[in-house]
Amino acid sequence: MLSVVGREFDRTCEAFSRREFLRIGALGIGGLSLSDVMSVRTNAAAGSTFVKDKAVVLLFLQGGPTHIETFDPKMTAPSEYRAMFGEVKTSLPGVTFGSHFPQLASIADKLSIVRSFSHGVGSHQTASELVAAGGNPTKATMGTIYSRVAGGSNTKTGIPNNVILAPPAAGDKYKGLGGPSSRVTNIGSLPAAYKAFDPSSGGNLIDNMKLQLAGDRLDDRRVLLTQLDGIKREVDATGVLSGADRFQQQAFDVIVGGVSEAFDLSKEDAKLVERYDTSMFEIPAWLKKKKSNVPGQSPIALGKQMLMARRLVEAGCGFITVTSAGWDMHGNAFGVDDGMPLLGPSVDKAVSAFIEDLEARGLSDKVLLVITGEFGRTPRINQKGGRDHWGNLCTLAFAGGGLSMGQVVGASDRTAGRPISEPVTVQNLLGTIMHTLFDVGQLRLETSVPNEIARTLTSNQPIPQLIG
Repeated sequence: MLSVVGREFDRTCEAFSRREFLRIGALGIGGLSLSDVMSVRTNAAAGSTFVKDKAVVLLFLQGGPTHIETFDPKMTAPSEYRAMFGEVKTSLPGVTFGSHFPQLASIADKLSIVRSFSHGVGSHQTASELVAAGGNPTKATMGTIYSRVAGGSNTKTGIPNNVILAPPAAGDKYKGLGGPSSRVTNIGSLPAAYKAFDPSSGGNLIDNMKLQLAGDRLDDRRVLLTQLDGIKREVDATGVLSGADRFQQQAFDVIVGGVSEAFDLSKEDAKLVERYDTSMFEIPAWLKKKKSNVPGQSPIALGKQMLMARRLVEAGCGFITVTSAGWDMHGNAFGVDDGMPLLGPSVDKAVSAFIEDLEARGLSDKVLLVITGEFGRTPRINQKGGRDHWGNLCTLAFAGGGLSMGQVVGASDRTAGRPISEPVTVQNLLGTIMHTLFDVGQLRLETSVPNEIARTLTSNQPIPQLIG
């Protein structure tokens, strides 16, 4: 028997105010079953049209990516300000990127770069939480907000609607890599049920799974997949759970189908996996010895994380946050001078593969990719070969989602220190993402969404140049 314990639901935001005990196997309980929950959600969503058939993948470069060495190289500035490694021409006339992004430069017509994103906050945790939440008053991340409105899981596939992919999600060999995920998974004032599902730490689904057959807690992703495969073999050869109705079958598929298969990269074509692969960007041993936290900042898992993100999108997940650490480039070990030659190319390879993969699958308009971090870096290079915290200009780029691509939004001053055009705010970021995911006009008429959430979704304006 496989049992799953749900989390507390807040009375003001959910219909349920007690703990749910969900038992899968016989799929029956003395109370509310997983299939019952899915039935309730499906019936409640009947006739609702405000949730679009779209998804967002947020690539969060933890530490504060340098906006100059990424997408605003400023080679006309004095040498102590301009991009340390120079620039590369893009497919857009007169537009250049930092030199570590040749593959993205070649498909710049599929990107929109924002050079006026500013919020003024220079503290890692505060800025991370601010950007991840889009400055909304609940302080819940945008993924959490999406999950609250669209439902904790996709009602057709059962896949969680809010997932975070830190490097360890790509496999056991990546344990110890990455930054603090808690900075980009804040639930604010919303119930814990909507917190991002984290496969690398068990998440609020896997943490609560128990196989009574073995009596072992399934903390390990590999063990989880092995055990679930065993359950599959006990089911009819047709894959149908004997005697199950539609919602019971769906509940079964959540556990033995969608979740496990979405994280199984062995089903992918080897050439495509190689296209995404970032394992060659391993931090060399001599650099790892310079500072104790450097080994954990290796970007070798990023390609697999982005490939997983694409698989999750296809499985029906609506909001995926991918994290990549190492972007706190002060210097004296993994500064701009020695960090960018590894982190920059890893993003260039993984992201360009992701964009091209989506296009090949006809998913470009369905999926909005957002690239950002908590803040930018100081315009002037410091004496240690790095740049320090800077919230007055920050990295921000978009691809897909049916938005207007092939442009640069806004402009920075002569040293890339501040916007000289109308600043793009975190609220504009929130508005852009929520207008992509929801029909805001229809949402205003929806009575099932709490007022505070409805205001968050409808009151923030998207970046006008992207909406078109």
